[in-house]
Parts: sequence; C-alpha cells; structure tokens
Amino acid sequence: MAGRPQNLEAAVRRALANINPNLTVLEMVSLKEQLDRNFNQDELVARLTELFGLLALILVCVGLYGVTSYSVARRTGEIGLRMALGANRRNVLWLILRGALLQVGIGLAIGVPVTLAGGRLMAGLLYGVKSYNPVILGLAACVLAACAIAASVVPARRAASIDPMQALRIE
Repeated sequence: MAGRPQNLEAAVRRALANINPNLTVLEMVSLKEQLDRNFNQDELVARLTELFGLLALILVCVGLYGVTSYSVARRTGEIGLRMALGANRRNVLWLILRGALLQVGIGLAIGVPVTLAGGRLMAGLLYGVKSYNPVILGLAACVLAACAIAASVVPARRAASIDPMQALRIE
C-alpha cells in the first residue's frame, strides 16, 4: 500500500480487526514519532549537561580570577621589590601568568584521568557514547587553558602596573 503514514491508519485498523476482532488499537503512531518521544528525555539531559558544563567553566574562571587577584594582593610588596630591582612589566606578567597556568596544569593532571575513568563508566550507561574521544578532551583542555589565561590577565596586568615605591610603602 503506497501513501503517507497518516492515510494508512484506517487500512491498518481494518487489517488488525480482520486478524483479531478483540484487539483494541488506542493510538497509531509512526516509528519516527515514537523515537522522538523516547529520546526527548535524552536530549533534555544532554542540554542540561551542556548548561552545567558551561556553568562549571564560568565558576572555574571566576575562581581562578579570585585566587590570582588574592595572590597579587598578597604579593604586592614582593612584586614592588622585584620591579625596584629591575624586573620589567613582561617579567611580572609572566610571573603571575605562570602561577595561574601552574594551577591549571595541576587541575588538568587530576581532571584528565578522572574524566577518562568517568567516560568509561558513562559509556556503559549512555547509548552511542564512546569512553574516550581525544579531540573533545583536547578541545576541552584548550578551552580551559584559554579561559584560565583570560581570567588571570586582569590581575597580572594590575600587578605589572604597580608603582614600586608605593608597593614598598604598603608593607
């Protein structure tokens, strides 16, 4: 029988009634519609996971910014002394950025193995999810490193603009 699935409902009901008159058909739904209904919850979970991932990235940036700003505020005297002894802005910028990147490196050293272990666990629970995707993992590490650099640039620039004489007077 050729035609659209909507036009086949009467023919299917007649065929089923001929086979078994006691069979009750409540609703006729195409396979595509059934799949859409069943995987709607999976889509919602995927969207929520994306949202929580973005929220986690924002929290990481805010946290790293706060820790770096606090570190710069605590080390104002040291930074002023370094600048008074001849360190230029680039050296001070690199000093602060190096500390932030060290924190990110430690976080990635802990996070990547945990992610791989979690991926193996999730591969058994979710359909079509691989336990390891090097492209996604590398991309996530690069995004995290870029966000960490962006979050630590503001405190680093603030540290590089410290007047050495004023910094030494604060201590």
